[in-house]
Amino acid sequence: MKRLQLSAVAVLMVLAMLVLAACAPVSPGGAAPAASTGGGEAAAAGPVTITWALWGSPEEVASHQRVADAFMQEHPEIKVEIWNQPWDDYFTKIQALWASGDTKVIPDVAFLWPTPRYAAEGVLENLDPYIEKSNYNLDDYWPGLLESAKYNGSVYGFPRDIESNIIYYSKDMFDAAGVAYPTNDWTWDDFQAAADKLTQKDGSGNTTVYALAAEGGKSSKFINQAGGAYLDDYVNPSKCLLTEPASIKGIQFFADLLNNGQAMRPADLSQAGGDAAVFSSGQAAMILQNSSRVSAFNQGGLNYDIVPAPTPADGKRWNGAGGAAWVMSSGSDNKDAAWTFLEWLQSTSGGEKIYTEAGEIFPALQSVANSPSFMTDQPPANKEGFIIEAGASGVGGFGYFPESGELFDSIIGPGLDKVWAGEISAEEGAAEVCKQVDAFLAENSYPK
Repeated sequence: MKRLQLSAVAVLMVLAMLVLAACAPVSPGGAAPAASTGGGEAAAAGPVTITWALWGSPEEVASHQRVADAFMQEHPEIKVEIWNQPWDDYFTKIQALWASGDTKVIPDVAFLWPTPRYAAEGVLENLDPYIEKSNYNLDDYWPGLLESAKYNGSVYGFPRDIESNIIYYSKDMFDAAGVAYPTNDWTWDDFQAAADKLTQKDGSGNTTVYALAAEGGKSSKFINQAGGAYLDDYVNPSKCLLTEPASIKGIQFFADLLNNGQAMRPADLSQAGGDAAVFSSGQAAMILQNSSRVSAFNQGGLNYDIVPAPTPADGKRWNGAGGAAWVMSSGSDNKDAAWTFLEWLQSTSGGEKIYTEAGEIFPALQSVANSPSFMTDQPPANKEGFIIEAGASGVGGFGYFPESGELFDSIIGPGLDKVWAGEISAEEGAAEVCKQVDAFLAENSYPK
């Protein structure tokens, strides 16, 4: 009898266990979840949230959100929240976040320029250990590009894109002027010959149609093509080199186009709405610009193509290696998740591919630029021109030291603007700029 009672109890216990098992929640795979062993707290807490700081218009933010959504689809363990500000407010406000020291508001990942300045202030994370641990490939970047995101030899950011500055030309205006389309290996002399025919003036000698429209800052291409330079060293400078003959040659080439009425003066270009506006309206047959104009020109149905910038017969091809970079805040409290996002952003199948396919960037990664993501059948036809220019990228367009932004924005740029306005000669302008540059470097204890 005792044995029967025990058996009955055992049966009841088995039945109870079966009922409990039947009532247990079922996972998406169809199996009941395993019993907790004390490690379920992280799962219960949900995904790690990181903040992604960037500037831009509502349209640009929508583009970034698409990228964030694609990342979260692949990495459900990480949630990305965007912190956005207009360009004019972005840098002031992000510095205030860093200054607060509050990890709850400090962005984990941010879009930034210039990287060396902020790395020197200690607000950015040195990425070298993450790169080494992940075996992340740095060799895929365009020549010299990563230098713009380095400080003291270490990588502090990944440039999203690179400015491959080429010549856009109107095929209709070239046809009307009877000028042959330029080739990938055209020279300054070829360019000058085309400009002579493309420029149109009225009876009073005033230009009505310009051969070229270019921002003043694009003159760095001419200076470097001629073998010139702004500084003797772009990391630890000791003196200005704009008074050197090669530098003067590059300055003079652009100044002559402006003074002869063949190129629109930068100040007039700004008042006219910028190079995209004057090119679209037929006020200029060519512009010197990066890939950012492609989308607008395609939407406008313009009959155009692009070509690498002309080079001097005794000079070289040169393109400035620089671009705003994705960085990690040193104050982030989610650095592993931030690195996972950074690495994905700068991957051939992640952010680089998405931005490139949307026509928003010329990618920092050579493999993406040479892939179908960029080499589409949409205009311009000669996309190889972008590849050629980017392949000749290098230092020389700006400095890689903390005070370089101030130097170029407050001294070099405004000083050369006087030359572009026709107020002083190339020699006078270069001498005036170099005097101020050398004084600035001495005041800031350069060379270090």
